[in-house]
Amino acid sequence: MAIQNPNILVVEDDRETRTLIAQYLRNNACNVTAVSDGREMSRAMADHRVDLIILDVMLPGEDGLSLCRKVRSEAQTPIIMLTARGEDVDRIVGLEMGADDYLPKPFNPRELLARINAVLRRQAAAQVANTVQGTSTLAFEGWRIDLRLRELRNPDGARVAVTSAEFDLLRTFCERPGRVLSRDMLLDLTQGRNAGSFERSIDVLVSRIRRKIEPNPQDPTIIKTVRSGGYLFTPKTEAVGTEATAAVLSG
Repeated sequence: MAIQNPNILVVEDDRETRTLIAQYLRNNACNVTAVSDGREMSRAMADHRVDLIILDVMLPGEDGLSLCRKVRSEAQTPIIMLTARGEDVDRIVGLEMGADDYLPKPFNPRELLARINAVLRRQAAAQVANTVQGTSTLAFEGWRIDLRLRELRNPDGARVAVTSAEFDLLRTFCERPGRVLSRDMLLDLTQGRNAGSFERSIDVLVSRIRRKIEPNPQDPTIIKTVRSGGYLFTPKTEAVGTEATAAVLSG
């Protein structure tokens, strides 16, 4: 996921379905709050940060479409709509109200989790794009990567040769410092799901990058391996804009 242990709010009036979704997501590293109607939903959103809402269309009192429209008028919190009705018109109305995705019942919980991951990745990518908009260079520990020329320069200012795939992966790390990035996520953010893409290719690229930027590639401190998690880019990154202004990207 783009967010480690995301806070998911499940709004579903059917107790059995609500319990199933909540349990499955908790078993997959999500923090879950489960409620049955719009009033409980509003209280939950006021009590703590919500990273994504799973919202049933058919609810007692105010329905899901109305709640979706209300949330979207106040915030950009991602919303995945659930409904027993699978007709195109219902899906279209939900998306027009501001939903990010739409899943008809019955569904496989694994598909719901996959859609949650996809929505959170898209949101994270959009946030990064907004952060680095107008940026020409990203810098960390004296190193600089020129986003326009696609060049990597060491702390002495010398150009270091990198392949296109190495550049894309290093840029992805620089744009998301302090975050554990799984191999799946790194594939999606760099190579996509093209034929021939596989998780081992990420390990190979990380090894190559480490040989170029790490003081000691055998004991890496810049790109750390997280057991059963993926990789963590440890330095803070400066986004240097076109007018020589800089912002620090944090994880």
